[in-house]
Amino acid sequence: MNLDQFKPLTVYSIYIVSTPEKVWEALTSAEFSQRYFSGFAVEMEPKLGGTFIVCAPDGTEHISGEVFEYDPPKKLTVTWNVNWPDLVAKLGTTLVTYEIEPAGEAVRLTMSERHDRALSDDILSGGRAGWPAILSGLKSLLETGKAPQIKVTPPVKMLAALKAMGIKTP
Repeated sequence: MNLDQFKPLTVYSIYIVSTPEKVWEALTSAEFSQRYFSGFAVEMEPKLGGTFIVCAPDGTEHISGEVFEYDPPKKLTVTWNVNWPDLVAKLGTTLVTYEIEPAGEAVRLTMSERHDRALSDDILSGGRAGWPAILSGLKSLLETGKAPQIKVTPPVKMLAALKAMGIKTP
């Protein structure tokens, strides 16, 4: 896969009072991710080409992918494919990249979501609603030891756009 064909459509940077190693662990550990990601657990093979899976609280595989860049504790790029019928076939593969950089007493975490094709703002509104909640939960957990329970529902515009494309959502 040529990573250069993917263009960033969503980018967030956040500063966290932590270390690069702790931020990396929070992003790649099922134990940590369940606490800030609404019960979802990140499971991955820690190597280039390894599997990347996010399991829903009921244990079902919600997101599947592969590790494309692996440079702990600096950079992680994975394919992020939501397992809804026809979603990947119609919308293409999504790449998510986390870049972790020291920033004085904090760490700058930059998350980007890239796609191999143009997508409408309605389709992108799902990630744009979800990522701030996920990253805010991660920040709170690392800085205070407690993550807020943030309820995010899929945007109506996104669900309508998916339905218009013939993509069924749970």
